[in-house]
Amino acid sequence: METRRLGRTGRDVGVVGLGAWQLGADWGEVDERDALAVLHAAVDAGVTFIDTADVYGDGRSERLVGQILKETVSNGSGDLTVATKMGRRVEQIPSNYNLDAFRAWNDRSRENLGVDTIDLVQLHCPPTPVYSTDAVFDALDALVDEGRIASYGVSVETCAEALTAIARPNVASIQIILNAFRLKPLDEVLPAAREAGVGIIARVPLASGLLSGKYDENTTFSADDHRTYNRHGESFDVGETFSGVDFTTGLEAVRRLIPALPTGASMAQFALRWILDQAGVTVVIPGARNPAQVAANVAAADLSPLTEDQLAAVQQTYDDLIRPQIHNRW
Repeated sequence: METRRLGRTGRDVGVVGLGAWQLGADWGEVDERDALAVLHAAVDAGVTFIDTADVYGDGRSERLVGQILKETVSNGSGDLTVATKMGRRVEQIPSNYNLDAFRAWNDRSRENLGVDTIDLVQLHCPPTPVYSTDAVFDALDALVDEGRIASYGVSVETCAEALTAIARPNVASIQIILNAFRLKPLDEVLPAAREAGVGIIARVPLASGLLSGKYDENTTFSADDHRTYNRHGESFDVGETFSGVDFTTGLEAVRRLIPALPTGASMAQFALRWILDQAGVTVVIPGARNPAQVAANVAAADLSPLTEDQLAAVQQTYDDLIRPQIHNRW
């Protein structure tokens, strides 16, 4: 798999990683055996970057990733970079983001992952004022100095938050929603990250599955799936569910894009390849519920870069259907 430098971490990672939110919670029930099968399939397929968070299943996802990390270290099967996130297990007020809290959160994540030093820790979409608070980043620098973490980054909801974080000298990476339904980061965030040498981790790459092309007006999701209970932002930022796009509008957008698919490629692979073709992107982190989905996602890295006509189809569809709904929101 093609590798790219993950910003200021100094690490090279494969361009298709694995997002482990689905293995913890909020996507319906996932059996532990099935979750481990997904992780094994990812490592076997050449995935070298896994993203998790302390809040996914209240640590379940981290513990599962920790099992795989232990295996890869013990058998020397690969150089796996693991990133986690912290901060969403407490009330979302800026004062909760302080050094003592960071140490406590970090202790828990290191125990879950079974490591002394975590490769990359990201603030998990904290309140907007946190990005402008010097003491927060001084505390993150202290975690690096103490050997608890090798590098740190931020996961953001808005482009404005991303730009504020990029200006910080030791922020290694920005995790942001970027997909064929969320083009705003192309305007300023990706150019600024390239200029600063900051990595871009593209999350929600398939718009919560909308860009898989497998859904229609009759599709339903289980009650414990955020695509049921967070469609209007009832539990967390609505932009995390279907990228904030109205479900019906998203279905129509996908239908418009189908004629642009490369021969033999699925809608999901087309969507992932589109992200990889954007200058400044380091790694895309689709989730998966089974090994077959892992294999299909990884295969997107082998597709040829999209043509100008294919790229234009995404832009036109976005301008016609998606831009009026969401472009000014995030």
